[in-house]
Amino acid sequence: MYGRIIVAVDLEHIDQAKALFKRAQSLLDAGGEIRLVHVLEELPGFIAAELPHDVETRRKAEAMVELKALTDPASGLRVVPDLRHGAASGQIMKAAEDSNADLIMIASHKPGLRDYFIGSTAARVVRHATCSVLIQR
Repeated sequence: MYGRIIVAVDLEHIDQAKALFKRAQSLLDAGGEIRLVHVLEELPGFIAAELPHDVETRRKAEAMVELKALTDPASGLRVVPDLRHGAASGQIMKAAEDSNADLIMIASHKPGLRDYFIGSTAARVVRHATCSVLIQR
């Protein structure tokens, strides 16, 4: 069905990420590619100043290990872990653009109060993506 799929992974909701990845596998064309995208949001300066200098390096390393743990090398699927920095919705759409994706898959979480004012990541992706978007609850 789809040759290039972006799976937006929130490592704080790993069960949803696993379910999305499993569903992506069933939608992928033979020879296609799944790109697991996780976005590390920038730490505010006043917080970063109080943390050890290597905390960002550790965050990146830990996130990459968790992304790679979602994949099964024996499956024969082409799965690319993609770790990005910045605003989640923008980076997910940038990943889709960079890889010429056919589909973005993203989980929907229970919205918090701030989501009612600025919109959730999934809502922003749906409004602005240039390819198909599948939202899983």
